[in-house]
Amino acid sequence: MSSLLIQFSRFGAVGAIGTAAHYALFLVLVEGAGTDPVAASTAGALLGALVNYVLNRRYTFRSARRHREALPRFLAVAGAGLVLNAGLMLLLVDGLGMHYLPSQVIATLGVLFWNFTANRLWTFGKEAP
Repeated sequence: MSSLLIQFSRFGAVGAIGTAAHYALFLVLVEGAGTDPVAASTAGALLGALVNYVLNRRYTFRSARRHREALPRFLAVAGAGLVLNAGLMLLLVDGLGMHYLPSQVIATLGVLFWNFTANRLWTFGKEAP
């Protein structure tokens, strides 16, 4: 198996953990607290991002990049992913009237490839010599 495929598999496993955290908070906020699905999705994405940073830095990319360099980059990538997630949720839930759960699944898949590529190449990639 190629190293890229192994890394993507690890990213997927870490992402599943981060997504579980995201969805758990999302569902608690929507179903338990009556929060708007877009706001709940945004809060869930923030929690998932924190889980993903820690696990991807150590496990997926095994990065030696210092936190003071990697964390701001990760936050920029996560921020762009958050905007993408929220935009997709707005489009699907508010614009197209879709139910929030399938909308969130679609948004999650859309953000997956963005996050992997940006984090692999920029956030946790090798430092310049």
